[in-house]
Amino acid sequence: MTITERAAYIKGLAEGLGLDDSTKEGKIINALIGALDDMALTVADLEAQLDELTEQVETIDEDLGSLEEDYYDVDDECSCGCHDHDDEEDDEEYLDEDLYEVCCPTCGDIVCIDSDMLEEGQTTCPNCGELLEFDLEEEADDGEANSEK
Repeated sequence: MTITERAAYIKGLAEGLGLDDSTKEGKIINALIGALDDMALTVADLEAQLDELTEQVETIDEDLGSLEEDYYDVDDECSCGCHDHDDEEDDEEYLDEDLYEVCCPTCGDIVCIDSDMLEEGQTTCPNCGELLEFDLEEEADDGEANSEK
């Protein structure tokens, strides 16, 4: 039985007793029943608001969890989504590829690129859309210069 049902039951009992409103006791009992009825309605409203607020907080918590997974490097993997494979064959193919992590200078996001993208010389950051360019000849020249010294 809910609190509003209990208040209604007590109100019905008092009406069934035929309390006289002209007596002091009758006035007090009717006032207490009225206050009890008001409190029961207020508590019922608060319970409904609490249920709604709880649902909203749970939704926010789920959204925040998703955001944390996307933003923070939870599994020590890059955030480009290249580790999210469901099919075992894709996983095997994926593990055979050479992958490189590149930090976007604009947004700071870590982008995973494979050897094909590296050979192309450029890709777009999935986070901010910045064009990322790779010049392998400079790295080769630096490597040769360092080995000659």
